[in-house]
Parts: sequence; structure tokens; C-alpha cells
Amino acid sequence: MRSDNGRVRLEPIPRATLTQALFEKLVGYVVGGDWKAGERIPAERELSEQLGIGRGSLREALKALELLGMLDSRVGDGTFICARSEFLSRPLLWAVASSDHSELPELMEARLSIEQTIAALAAQRATPEDLQQIGAAVEEMRNHLDDPSGACHADMDIHAAIGEAAHNRILQNAAQLLRNLVKPWVLLKHRIPGAASMSLEQHEHIYAAIRQGDPTRAREEMSKHLMTSGDLVLEIVNRQKATAP
Repeated sequence: MRSDNGRVRLEPIPRATLTQALFEKLVGYVVGGDWKAGERIPAERELSEQLGIGRGSLREALKALELLGMLDSRVGDGTFICARSEFLSRPLLWAVASSDHSELPELMEARLSIEQTIAALAAQRATPEDLQQIGAAVEEMRNHLDDPSGACHADMDIHAAIGEAAHNRILQNAAQLLRNLVKPWVLLKHRIPGAASMSLEQHEHIYAAIRQGDPTRAREEMSKHLMTSGDLVLEIVNRQKATAP
């Protein structure tokens, strides 16, 4: 529950059930919406005082939530609540990353299938506000062509904005989960000289098709983009496998 000043009011936890109750209560704050996506949670010291527990136990519970993809800890900024579409994505990512990458082509294929549909829907349903958001993300990528991390972030933002424009929450969340899983490899792709510029041009073509309300062309342009991107990512992975001891 939130107090009069708008902040979440936390209640002390009985020590007899501390470990289980602490984790369940914190999960409840996230899932129940008391802590909302993008919100920064109180600092460890404040949480410890409000809950009446030691910081060691609290730190373990927060780490568990972070492992589940519910929290994002940013050095120097604090700990933030993740969007629901990111829940459980990290365990899935580690499962893929720790394997022989055999699942990666299937991930790319699944993403291609979903994002093509999303692009076509966006061309049919995008509002002026949606188009503005996509355009802003494209411009942000243009400003980070020499910054692989910034280009990758803008790349993800473009696809997220197109997902919003499709106005289908199920497809949007499914696509976002897949993006979270492939993001580390997308970052590696943007470290290839010229990859960001090529990606920007492809995104501009997708944006133009959506802006012109052409679902067939939007689908085709998204397909070209993701097939090219997928080929680059798989090439990187195969090179890593070839050079591994």
C-alpha cells in the first residue's frame, strides 16, 4: 500500500518466517504494482529499517529478484523495477548463453516471425504519436553510429516503439522478451565497423513503410533487416566457436 505521500508503506516481517516471507513480500510489491515499472526502489538502508531486517538478508532477497529479471541494479543510480516483459528473461538468456548456441538460430527465426507481423500491424495502426516515437528512436540511433552501446540501445528502442505502434500487447510482450534474449549479440553486431550505419538505413526503410501505411512493404523491410542482422550475429557466434580453445 502507498502512504499519504505516495510512497509504498512497508510493514516489518516476523523473523520466524524471514527468508520466505521477505522474498514473497518483495515479489508481491513488484507483481502487485506497488512498485511500478521504471520506479527506483528505496535504498538498502531505508528498506532494511522499514522491514525490520538485516541488510544481509535483504541483499540476498534483492539479488534473487534481480536474477529473475524483476530488478535492474545500476551502479551509482540505484535499483529499478523492470518492465513485466523482462521478467524471467535473464534465466532464459543464461540458459542460451551457457549452451552451444544451438538455440540462437531458432531465437532469430522466432523473432523474425513475430516482428514481421508487428511491423505490418504498425503500418495499419500507428497513430501520429506512435510515428513520432519511432522517428525519435531512429534519430537517436543516427546520433550514436560511433557508439556501439548507444546504437544497440537505440536499435532496441526503435523495435520497442514499433511494437507499441502495433497495438497488440501479446505480440508486443513476446517480441520484447525475444529482444532481451538476443540483445547481447545485437551489441556484438554493432561493434562491427559499418554495421550501425547499415542497420540505421534498414530501420529508416521500415519507418518509411510504416509512415506510409504500407503493411506489405513494412513486413518485407523488417524481414530484410532481421535476416541481415541474424546472419551477422550467427557469423559472430561461429567465429567465436572456431577460435575457442
